[in-house]
Amino acid sequence: LPDNKLAQEAINITLYHWGLHGWVVYTIVGLILALMAHREGLPLTMKSCFYPLIGDKIFGWPGDLVDILSVIATLFGVCTSLGLGTMQINEGLHLMNSDIPVGTDSQLIIIWSITVVATGSVLTGVKYGIRRISEGCFCLGLALMLCVLFLDNTVYLLNLYVQSMGYYFQWIIQLGFHSDAFEQLGPSAGAEERGRFIPDGFLTTDGPSGWMNGWTIFYWGWWIAWCPFVGMFIAKISVGRTIKEFIAGTMAAPVIYVFMWMIIFGGAGLRMEREAAQNDLCCHNIDMSRVVNLAIASPDGLISVDDGLCATKDCNVCANNLLAKTIEDGMTYQELKMETEMFSKPEWWGKTTVSRNLTRLSCRKTEEMWFDMMMSYGDLGNFLSGFSLISLILYFVTSSDSGSLVIDCLASNGHPEPPRLQRVIWALIEGLTATALLVAGGKQALTALQAMSIATGLIYTILMCVACLALWRALQVEGGDLDPNGPTFDVDLLDPFFTDPFDEVLSKISSTSKLFLQFLINLVLAPLTVAKTSSRVFSSSTFWPVLISLSIFLFMFVFLHLLQLAVDGAWALAWISYIAFGSGVSIVRSRARIHLNIPGHPIEDLCVSLLLYPSVALQMEISTHPGKMLKKINNKNEEEKINKGFSYSMDSVPAIVINSKVA
Repeated sequence: LPDNKLAQEAINITLYHWGLHGWVVYTIVGLILALMAHREGLPLTMKSCFYPLIGDKIFGWPGDLVDILSVIATLFGVCTSLGLGTMQINEGLHLMNSDIPVGTDSQLIIIWSITVVATGSVLTGVKYGIRRISEGCFCLGLALMLCVLFLDNTVYLLNLYVQSMGYYFQWIIQLGFHSDAFEQLGPSAGAEERGRFIPDGFLTTDGPSGWMNGWTIFYWGWWIAWCPFVGMFIAKISVGRTIKEFIAGTMAAPVIYVFMWMIIFGGAGLRMEREAAQNDLCCHNIDMSRVVNLAIASPDGLISVDDGLCATKDCNVCANNLLAKTIEDGMTYQELKMETEMFSKPEWWGKTTVSRNLTRLSCRKTEEMWFDMMMSYGDLGNFLSGFSLISLILYFVTSSDSGSLVIDCLASNGHPEPPRLQRVIWALIEGLTATALLVAGGKQALTALQAMSIATGLIYTILMCVACLALWRALQVEGGDLDPNGPTFDVDLLDPFFTDPFDEVLSKISSTSKLFLQFLINLVLAPLTVAKTSSRVFSSSTFWPVLISLSIFLFMFVFLHLLQLAVDGAWALAWISYIAFGSGVSIVRSRARIHLNIPGHPIEDLCVSLLLYPSVALQMEISTHPGKMLKKINNKNEEEKINKGFSYSMDSVPAIVINSKVA
């Protein structure tokens, strides 16, 4: 592709990774949490997201498990960002003052400086320290962005913003569904036979096979892993907002601002990279220490490619071009040494200009690129670099104090004002964790922790899908389209697993144990149980067809898995059999719902039938059993059966509302 096209694609992919697809994760979690906490009076913790689906069971072990995962994901995410940010701050300080070393000691001082300020901020709460620092960060970032906009090629950046926005909305659908399907097949072959042009230096016309995993999947995992932190914080500060205002505040405003930031700084970086390449700045592999030694040993010696000047055995293209130019100019080693001494570091020669107005950013470390950009703005370079450091430090302070507050709320079961001692403890734990990682393994250890944090994103991906259903159910109830006190199954799907609130588990241990035993029995005898239900909700003539067909499908699922030991590929047929089995169970469950006047959806029936078919079979058996249609198997009274959170009056809780006015 032409360089112009590649540059636009780079901007577009960046907007894709930081745009609507990312912020919608925070919007969903924040909105369901805000509805549950501010309208229904539930604790401001992640477990409250699932109240519309499982009711009071969020106060049992399932809810606590969700909160524990949220604490771990938030702690790991904040500590990783704190550690990586500390490295960048250290690099910036070193570039501004070479007397400040880049190393663990400097980074530990930075970490604990941030931790101390964040601890003081979190002690003051949201209304004072956290709010004021966040507002200050926003103002500093906005000022920095406007400085770059005006100091750089302003017309170019404004045109790039308009062009990139149009490009983004043109390709957003295609990008959102792109999954690198053909790249997963591995390298292709036969391009030359088909008359395809292969550029010099390339073996294939394929795209990079690891792109999706290294970038898009990484970003989605990172966004989702941070959803407990950001979602809870957004929900905490959203009291009094309507749903319309909430979505506008979490989807429109942040996305527009992020796009401005990425396009202005990304566009300025692309402009500098192109101009640096035009001025013959490139990523050479010349060993500058070898040049210095030769200048001392033979100051009048002419530069020669035969003197082993490159760090590796062979010089790269850039090094060959630079050396050829010096040889053509008849330059000696002493003259080259004197030229390199004009730079802060000898290895900067050939990669940046003496005035630092141009730098080949692709040749620099990630932590250095930002400050290379700031230094390119002439006399204001040092000021902007220092300004950036202050902004960067405050950004990590506000991330740390916000993360500490969220963890405090989770650990205190959603207490709006967690104890101050607990706030201090969690803030210090974040600092200690980041310190331990830096001391133990540096960036490698932080990257490993980052991978663990992203791995929790896999779990939260599933929970996010469930949260979407919970949000839809909550909005149906709030909008009056669903009666929360309407008919339901006599047994919940999670009842056999001792999921009641902890203060009720012991009192119901006998009935729950019976349910658990019946669950185990239905692992094998579910076809019989479902067939009985079918005879009640359809007709008695369906008993044997349902029993035989479901029994065959369930048997084949087990048998074909065993057959896999001898016949390769039998597992595929096994799962086809299981899907057929689950589909049959879901058909009966849908009919049972209609028979009992229970609202629901066939897709929901299919999902729960595939995931928990023994519970589904047990649920239908008890709810449709003659004489037990109105009796609760766990002896819950009618007050417990009501979904308490939704029984509150909508006029009594002034928080997020459906219409445009605050209740």
